[in-house]
Amino acid sequence: MGIYTRTGDEGQTSVIGGRVSKDDDRVEAYGTIDELNSFVGQAISFAEGEKFADIRTQLEEIQQELFDCGSDLAFVKISESKYKVKDELAERLEGWIDSCQEENPKVERFIIPGGSTLSSTLHVCRTVCRRAERRAVTLGKHTDINPAVRRYLNRLSDYFFVVARTANVRQGVPDVEYVRSKKVFRK
Repeated sequence: MGIYTRTGDEGQTSVIGGRVSKDDDRVEAYGTIDELNSFVGQAISFAEGEKFADIRTQLEEIQQELFDCGSDLAFVKISESKYKVKDELAERLEGWIDSCQEENPKVERFIIPGGSTLSSTLHVCRTVCRRAERRAVTLGKHTDINPAVRRYLNRLSDYFFVVARTANVRQGVPDVEYVRSKKVFRK
């Protein structure tokens, strides 16, 4: 079987339950999640060695869950009971965030993406995740979507921010701070 079908040559694509334009909000949402998943795969390739074993395992699980997110958004009509993404996934991310946050120094200024290669790639994941969340919000304005996907993406971008900082800490690389800022995060 060939990889090409020619069915999309006129700007339409199949979703679960119908066909839509390739620039449909639904395609934009799950397409951005697919893009994010590619960057997560790249981050995994940079998470080498034993000191990143836990992060690598988490990122591999996140890749599976991102596929579930895309699947949930690809359905034109689906029963709520058939959704793959549940709120427990966002709650589990909170645990991972809290665990990584314990390793990180306090944030006093805005953080600019950078530092190690792994950290920089995780910041790319964070920004693409934010765009995926925005696309899901747009889709949800005119059709029913699984709200757990939106919550998951929101929490996932927080995870990427925190774990990007943890990657720098574990490599002994300082975060890149926005130096033109006064200290804005105090406690």
